[in-house]
Amino acid sequence: MLHEAMEARANELRVKLIVNDAQRNAEKQVQQVESFIAQRVDAIILNPCEVDGSSPAVDRCLVAGIPVVNVNSETRSEPTAFVGSHDEEAGEIALEFIAERLGGEGNVTMMHGFMGQAAQLKRDKGARKVLERTPGLTLIAEQTAEWDRAKAMALMENWIQSRGAEINAVFAQNDEMGMGAVIALEQAGLKKEVIVASVDAIADALRAVKAGRLDATVFQDAKGQGGTAVETALKLAQGEPCQRQVFIPFQLVTRDNVDEFLR
Repeated sequence: MLHEAMEARANELRVKLIVNDAQRNAEKQVQQVESFIAQRVDAIILNPCEVDGSSPAVDRCLVAGIPVVNVNSETRSEPTAFVGSHDEEAGEIALEFIAERLGGEGNVTMMHGFMGQAAQLKRDKGARKVLERTPGLTLIAEQTAEWDRAKAMALMENWIQSRGAEINAVFAQNDEMGMGAVIALEQAGLKKEVIVASVDAIADALRAVKAGRLDATVFQDAKGQGGTAVETALKLAQGEPCQRQVFIPFQLVTRDNVDEFLR
């Protein structure tokens, strides 16, 4: 979705957009950025793989005098501009939904994304804020499923075998993992007893919310992030003034409002 939004806005602005996929490998991402610098591109948009591991990519851009816009995720090094969302907010929104549905009491499990990535760190931090102020909620298991649906299915199956009826809710840090958890729970005949909330509001998750399979997702405006990142990079390349930090809010999606997001 982010990639598609960037390409659509680039076409509208008649900007040549060259896209490389680092396949979640920070070292490869740094090498790709070095290649862009060697090509003397006018600006670089970076969707960082890791907070620390991708920071050298930002450093190299700044040394080369090429503006760099971080989109969706952060690095330790400060880029020229940032376009994204407060990921802590996503974790808080999801856990607040779970807390309300459970009446403030119950056992929760949490599926992490890639450990050390900004979204994983901050969604975890936001979720823990709610856990700290809701003493009736207990985090009984947590593990990474690396943003992956199949890995999340396998993890949920393991939790069902080891914790069984103890589990009252699952917070998955993205929808792919959330859908993996839903499928595993459905196959075990336990979905009606377990609340699942996740983040991103991808199309599959929205349909699952509409069908009553996934209890909630948190909408992240990838279209807004991608389009704004391209606009910001263009302004920086042309030496025009622009906002150096743009934060796009998250929104809770349930069966009550899912039709607004399916349009």
